[in-house]
Amino acid sequence: EEEADDATETTEEPIIVKDADTPCIVWCGPNKKFPIFIFSPHAVERRDPQFRSVGEKYHMAFKIIKTDCKLLKTILVSHGFHETHPNSSDFNLMWTGSHLKPYVLRSLSEFQKVNHFPRSYELTRKDRLYKNVQRLQQLKGVKHFDFVPPTFIFPAEFQEFCTYYLKDKGPFIVKPIASSRGRGIFIATHPDQIPLDDQLVVCKYVANPLVDGFKFDLRIYVAVTSYDPLVIYMYEEGLARFATVKYQAALRYSRNQCMHLTNYSVNKKNQEYVQNDDADVEDYGNKWSLGALLRYLKSEGHDTSALMMRLEDVIVKAILSVEMPIASACKMFQPHKGNCFELYGFDIIIDDTLRPWLLEVNLSPSLACDSPLDFKIKCHMLSDLLSLVGFVCHDPMLRQLHTHFWQSHAAGKRLRLQDRCPC
Repeated sequence: EEEADDATETTEEPIIVKDADTPCIVWCGPNKKFPIFIFSPHAVERRDPQFRSVGEKYHMAFKIIKTDCKLLKTILVSHGFHETHPNSSDFNLMWTGSHLKPYVLRSLSEFQKVNHFPRSYELTRKDRLYKNVQRLQQLKGVKHFDFVPPTFIFPAEFQEFCTYYLKDKGPFIVKPIASSRGRGIFIATHPDQIPLDDQLVVCKYVANPLVDGFKFDLRIYVAVTSYDPLVIYMYEEGLARFATVKYQAALRYSRNQCMHLTNYSVNKKNQEYVQNDDADVEDYGNKWSLGALLRYLKSEGHDTSALMMRLEDVIVKAILSVEMPIASACKMFQPHKGNCFELYGFDIIIDDTLRPWLLEVNLSPSLACDSPLDFKIKCHMLSDLLSLVGFVCHDPMLRQLHTHFWQSHAAGKRLRLQDRCPC
């Protein structure tokens, strides 16, 4: 919590009041001055004009760049936001599928939000993630940060890999350092199978699947609203994604992507892929909810409370490994605290001892809705995220708010999460 600065006369607790007439606003801060926008998934379902009234009143605006995000656009429009031109500087939210240039960050006004921090690639590029975790292992001890499978960066660490191969024959999973959707990934069982003319990440393959003999991983949604101080939220629901071919360890199956990879973009092409067409049935097909998986594991006698604690531990430690470089970049490029936030997609695999291993972190996790279950989880998650970020109701055409508004707002203490829940 921030201390009140000298320009502020009060250090009282913020007053948080929900407005019965406008359900998408909470009034907070000293004297209930500050309208904060609250998003609700029900706005998408009901299309009630009442949900649009606040956004329309304040002419709230957004722009989406270098990504196709229909669900996000639907949620924003359902709350009265309008889409502005990609080159316009009059917006409350800019959502982009790529990293932001420093000059774009430096031009932001106090009320404007963007969905990436500077240098987020420290966490989301496979090689940088591994190097940052490795650095903390050297500082704090491997046993405290042992949540990434043995990993080697090619071609630089080819000799180290060959030394490791003498004691552990793998198999290994090979990935381009900056790819997504399963592109360019393959299984290797010998150093000669791995090219030395490409930049690759080579990881020890995690075998022994937990559920009915199928490989699966978890997509966990994690929000960071600040790196200084560090503020992390793990969304309560996520996705469990299953391969479409039962796992077999024999070498002749090493090239079968539908056995070893869980990516939807890979498995949807397989005729064995089972689509879930009912959002209320969360444990059917090749994509389950995280909650359904936890219920299944508990029914099989597994300690799911311990698993969730381990998942949280992995997420926090992974982000701690990049806290310093990203916080430093924020001081250089983020003009106002609160301009940046981030939604990360953590891909985590669970071995047969219920131990989680971090595979990668996605910069712009897919928000596409290929099933009703996708829509239910992602719509609620995005609504919660946008509420958590804390948009002040402000007409972007005015560009600047009064200085005393921001001094008072900065001095107010952070809204409690439960007070930001969708209506």
